[in-house]
Amino acid sequence: MGGLRELALPFVVRGPSGVAIRTRLKHLTAGDEKVLRLVGDLLGTLASRDLKARCAAGLEHDSEQWAQRKRVLTEESSSRWAGSITKATHDQWALARRGQLAHIQSLQAGIATITHRLSRPVGEKGTRQAPGGYHTRQEWFAKSRRLHLLEDRLQAARADREAGRVRVVRGGKQLLNSRHHLKAAQLTEAEWRTRWETGRRFLQADGESGKRYGNETIRVTDDGEVSLKLPAPLAHLANAPHGRYVLAARVSFPHRGEQWRNRITANRAVAYRIHEDVGRGRWYLTASWTIPPVQTVPLEAARAHGLVGVDTNADHLAAWRLDEHGNPVGEPLRFGYDLTGTADHRDAQVRHALIRLLHWAKRHGLAVAVEDLDFQAEKTREKHGRRKRFRNLISGMPTSRLRARLVSMAAELGITIVAVDPAYTSKWGAQHWQKPLTSKTRKITRHDAAAVAIGRRALGHPIRRRMAPPPHDRSDRVGHRTVQARPGTPGREGNRPRIPGTRTRSVRAGRGANAVDQNAQHRSGRSAEHGSWQQDSLPLSL
Repeated sequence: MGGLRELALPFVVRGPSGVAIRTRLKHLTAGDEKVLRLVGDLLGTLASRDLKARCAAGLEHDSEQWAQRKRVLTEESSSRWAGSITKATHDQWALARRGQLAHIQSLQAGIATITHRLSRPVGEKGTRQAPGGYHTRQEWFAKSRRLHLLEDRLQAARADREAGRVRVVRGGKQLLNSRHHLKAAQLTEAEWRTRWETGRRFLQADGESGKRYGNETIRVTDDGEVSLKLPAPLAHLANAPHGRYVLAARVSFPHRGEQWRNRITANRAVAYRIHEDVGRGRWYLTASWTIPPVQTVPLEAARAHGLVGVDTNADHLAAWRLDEHGNPVGEPLRFGYDLTGTADHRDAQVRHALIRLLHWAKRHGLAVAVEDLDFQAEKTREKHGRRKRFRNLISGMPTSRLRARLVSMAAELGITIVAVDPAYTSKWGAQHWQKPLTSKTRKITRHDAAAVAIGRRALGHPIRRRMAPPPHDRSDRVGHRTVQARPGTPGREGNRPRIPGTRTRSVRAGRGANAVDQNAQHRSGRSAEHGSWQQDSLPLSL
């Protein structure tokens, strides 16, 4: 057991701190769409310039430079638009810095793995703790060249991070690179240009507490009227007083609409974003606001009546209910989803599987236990070598999105989420629970057994079904079995074979021949159970 890593303790996951809802802008006129595109293109240009200035400042950026950038943007738009642009720029720069750090850590992990495998003899088999050498001399040579390549990349990435230099593309790096592969992307040059311009537009405004309807820049009234404050160069397009443009569309929010209406009528801050879906030819409005963190229950309260252990897989969620003692109750359940197709389709599949799981847990009043998964360090090809299908399988699992969706949806239903360390749950679940739970009428998979292991770890119980006594308190000294024989096991009632050598108790040869014969040992109750019974006559001397 010395090679096992230390396991983290289970904990209750905190609820979401924000809310975002979206609705469609229907019945927009051609003039409305033209104004939205003009405003978005203008503000997108200003946002690109501001991002360039922020990236050029690097680590030397301070509050004075921030104020100067905002003054420049205010002259070409308005103070509120300038504030939204500068805030979005800082968020984008910070996100790029986090991605840069993750890239450096991935390079370091790959270099460490290659260095270790190059140091081992060619063809040496690996162990559970460390990989072995490469299979052939050709592979060894190719990996030695890749090692130099990764070291050069790491050196360049570290230099960029120390200098505060990041590389950001407004509109997306993937869309930018597809310009050179239009045939593979199934796009014409005009279609690509439309998507590129759409992705670089900027039409979002931060909420303002105490202002009318929670936002002065993009305003949505309680009866669904949408209007926006036009930037100074486009003020001549206004169709309402004070330089505002009112859209012909009327909106409503089917989801959380009552919460949104309560906020805007109380003049509490609500942020808005307008964007166009080129593929569908539709416009959408997204409203968002912050909420106080949901008060979580103590871990002991979540464990009080048992919980539901959930194992996350590439195509389904395996769930099993456990009582407070860690015993499986009922039958295992499986909630499938299909992760092929578009991103919207995959997201819908995940949400559909999660809502079925949460409704089932809600009916029984139970918490949900999940693994605290993070495959960022496991996706590198140096970790799994030639196992390309396994790498693709791990990369396709929506761990981050599934976790975020699960937490937010569970908070709405009042369900507690308990996160556990994912180490060894699949392995130990299959080892200790798959065979005992399998019967002639029920086929248990490794995923079902892993769900039991996850639930037991969340409840604070060990995964194995029976704890062994201390080694030197066992009858055979360090060699005693810890799992009882099943009823149908041959020889379970037979004599224990004699093991030569030093024993704790001295037993001569032949003395254990009748060890399993209860009658030969004159144990009370044995004959009464399996033979004819006759009461002895009462002693007359009493």
